[in-house]
Amino acid sequence: MASPLHGIKVLELGQFIAGPYAGLQLADLGAQVIKVERPGLGDPFREFGIPGQNAHGYSHHFCAFNRNKLSLTLDLGKPAGQAAFRKAALKVDVVLQNFRPGVMKRLGIDYDVLSRHNPRLVYCSIAGFAEDGPYRDQPAYDAVGQAYSGLMGVLVEQQDPRVRGPTITDQVTGMQASSGVLAALYERERTGKGSRVDISMIEASVSFMPDTFTAYTQSGVVMSAQTRAAFSVGLVFNCADDKMVAIQVSSMEKFWRALVAAIERPDIGQDPRFVDRAGRINNFQMLIDVLRPVFAAKPRSHWMERLAVQDVPSAPVHSIPEVIDDPEVRHLGIFHELEHSRYGKMTVQRRPTRINGERESDPLPPPALGEHTEAVLSELGFTPEETAELRNAGIV
Repeated sequence: MASPLHGIKVLELGQFIAGPYAGLQLADLGAQVIKVERPGLGDPFREFGIPGQNAHGYSHHFCAFNRNKLSLTLDLGKPAGQAAFRKAALKVDVVLQNFRPGVMKRLGIDYDVLSRHNPRLVYCSIAGFAEDGPYRDQPAYDAVGQAYSGLMGVLVEQQDPRVRGPTITDQVTGMQASSGVLAALYERERTGKGSRVDISMIEASVSFMPDTFTAYTQSGVVMSAQTRAAFSVGLVFNCADDKMVAIQVSSMEKFWRALVAAIERPDIGQDPRFVDRAGRINNFQMLIDVLRPVFAAKPRSHWMERLAVQDVPSAPVHSIPEVIDDPEVRHLGIFHELEHSRYGKMTVQRRPTRINGERESDPLPPPALGEHTEAVLSELGFTPEETAELRNAGIV
């Protein structure tokens, strides 16, 4: 079955990345994910566009994390909105939220309240820190989670510290949350009872790099930004045409010999500093310094051909446009085109997991703010009169 979560209903109170990414995992697997947003504003990521450009509530950031969802507007700051949410929660399987600790309780829609009336409910809480922990009152974004967990400590060079690349902690936390929800849903099939699932950004990020911690607890090694690369002899070089190539020799001696053959430099293979894996690890920076001018002397196409002939684990370092046009990516069908009635055509990703060779069924474009309010409320048991009353009061 391409959409194994078909029939599962999720109320997502998610903003920015971690919560919406968890909801995205469930939506991609076929769950009906109803994104609950504040009327007139919605998820702040809707306007997180390029400075100086009006995102019109549909920024590329928002679209990235909210495909395959429906949008329901509901003002949870008002008692009538809170009451409406409690009623909606009676008809769903999962409530997913990433507010700061304490917010849901203050609104009267926390696990204790909702599960009392819907004991089959799976309630997932995503936060930067534990609800009862010492940092519970601190705000948290991706960089905060990376820093506290040690993830940033093994990514950043202290000599030139910069936050680089995509968010990691946010997505890792969302993935752990969706995994917990799936486990709780499976448990419910056996017991008939729902569960509370909690995950913090620190927990998720620490669990993402278990070898970093066993390196310290078992071997006394405090890993730095280059330690993992040294252990696996992971290399990246600029070539003569200013394009980059990546190589990972790992612990396999045959791949080291293949690399030496590919560059036609037996002298490097015979160098006492690099003759065995221990030497290559201990003299890793020297190895990089020796190999840099070698790769800089020829264009990337030359090296890709030579490395392929010798079966060296290697790849061109793609730009984002090159990824989309890569033959393997095209073969996998990762990207496809959808069209929204208001915002037009867009290229979006498919679910990465194939089940029986298939990806998600009936994919949806990211929703406009409040696009599905009436339809969703009707499905959740609200009469037309109740919906009209909520709209007249500015609740939806």
